[in-house]
Amino acid sequence: MKIILDENLPRALKVYLSAYEVTTVQEQGWAGVKNGELMARIDGVYDVFITSDKNLKYQQNLTGRTIAIIELPTNRLKLLETITDKILAEVESISLGMYVQVSL
Repeated sequence: MKIILDENLPRALKVYLSAYEVTTVQEQGWAGVKNGELMARIDGVYDVFITSDKNLKYQQNLTGRTIAIIELPTNRLKLLETITDKILAEVESISLGMYVQVSL
């Protein structure tokens, strides 16, 4: 499974997803790319996009996208570390095209 982390998330989150092929928007050289263009670039290339952007589902037309999206409740690593089990459970169960929100 190929996962890409949004630029609003700490790169250290990759450690908790080490069982998967994980990269970041920054590592791909796409820092600063607007959401619409970013979604076009990653859809069909990656399986899961993880973000903490709560506006993504309102700002973008996600209909017809194959990439699964996981929205995290925060981008603060200390808080994310307390819910890594929830994040991993969503990664393991999500299907292409789904949009899920993880809560604290």
